[in-house]
Amino acid sequence: MPSYIVRQLDPIFKAKSVAIIGASREPFKWGGRTLLTIIMSGYCGEIYPVNPKEKEIAKLPCYPSVRDIPYDVDMAVIVVPAAVAPQAMADCVAKGVGGVVMITAGFAEASEEGRVLQDELVKVAREGGIRFVGPNGMGIYSSAVKLNLCLHDTVKPGKIAFVSQSGTFGGLLAEFAERKGYGLSKFISIGNQADLNAADYVEYLGEDNDTGAIVLYMEGFKDGDRFFKIAREVIKKKPILMYKAGRTEAAARATMSHTSSLAGSDEIVEAMCRQVGIIRASEVTHPFDMAEALIGLPLPRSNRVAIIGSGGQGVVTSDTCESLGLRVPAFDRETSMKLKKVLPPHAPVPSNPVDFAGGMRGPLDEVQVADALAQIDYIDGIICNTPHFHGDDNSDEVKTAVQGAEIVAAIPKKYGKPVVTLSWHGHGGGGAIGDVMKAAGIPSYETPEQCARAMMALSQYAEVRRQVDGG
Repeated sequence: MPSYIVRQLDPIFKAKSVAIIGASREPFKWGGRTLLTIIMSGYCGEIYPVNPKEKEIAKLPCYPSVRDIPYDVDMAVIVVPAAVAPQAMADCVAKGVGGVVMITAGFAEASEEGRVLQDELVKVAREGGIRFVGPNGMGIYSSAVKLNLCLHDTVKPGKIAFVSQSGTFGGLLAEFAERKGYGLSKFISIGNQADLNAADYVEYLGEDNDTGAIVLYMEGFKDGDRFFKIAREVIKKKPILMYKAGRTEAAARATMSHTSSLAGSDEIVEAMCRQVGIIRASEVTHPFDMAEALIGLPLPRSNRVAIIGSGGQGVVTSDTCESLGLRVPAFDRETSMKLKKVLPPHAPVPSNPVDFAGGMRGPLDEVQVADALAQIDYIDGIICNTPHFHGDDNSDEVKTAVQGAEIVAAIPKKYGKPVVTLSWHGHGGGGAIGDVMKAAGIPSYETPEQCARAMMALSQYAEVRRQVDGG
């Protein structure tokens, strides 16, 4: 049997029918924009516009009230003004709607009068047994039913769930992840968390088979104790990565006016994250890079990394790895001499990182070294370049590069060790090479620092799992 939270939230994230209360013909109004976004995203279920002034919108029959819809309604999106939102919620209760996404703003984040209105909204929903997202949010995306209420770009389904306390900014971050090729299972703009809060979403996502990693943008917590208690349990199954804003006094003031939340002590948040096992990020886009590695790669046994990269690339990667707590151990003499045989004569004796000194003979040189390094007991993970080519797309070199990608792609499964790659030449994200790498769960990044952070996240989560699993 599904858990209580799954039964409560499935009508929202797996809705078979959606009513848009406040639907509009005007594409620049929330009611019009939301309706068009749902239609254009290819939503799998039934769509019911609700507006007492219209008979039809976007070639769909329009109903004066959600009560008048002659079919079951799993979820309602409310985009009417705040003053009439409690009545819209009451109509949803009377109809037996399964859940609500409240996009409307003008509640506790705006004024004391808005806070009173929000309390009324919560009272109506709880007495009627309806859970709701928001208010004062952008909406949601759910890959399970291709439901998109708010994201402008076409969303690629994936295994990363993104929970954001900011609406517009969160939507921009979700679209950033999409442009990077990181697929999403869910996007949730949580707004004021009047009813459902971050802890509820984390609990639900912990049981969501579509989600492999959870990324959070948070400004404050409604119930910090419960959040960290639930996170501790979810982390036993999947990683949680968080960027926490509101660390300064100025940001804390902005947080209160933005989503009606207290930012809280960053020192306490940091301590709790360390205790629970949440991976924190210092920059807002970093959690997506790290999550991409965590959803597709095996966890390393320890934190010892081998690096392949010419000159400054190896230096920067090594510096970043060690600054993040990873180790870049020197090779023993036997390994160095063995690797030296496949390097150009002018290349230095490899001591980690391995430097080809710009003298690779072809795409297979580096991947054969990567395969050899994966067989070394004291190496737990590998950072190398994405196999690439310099000719045109139909050259024999392309075929060789694809063969190299296949060798790299086999390493995680063959040796149980993660590999992350750096793609200077743009082949990691698409084409035949990208397809091979993505199928193996190997991410290709744009900078050495991204590679190092991804490997750090793998190592850190591996340590968390050893602790919680008692190993």
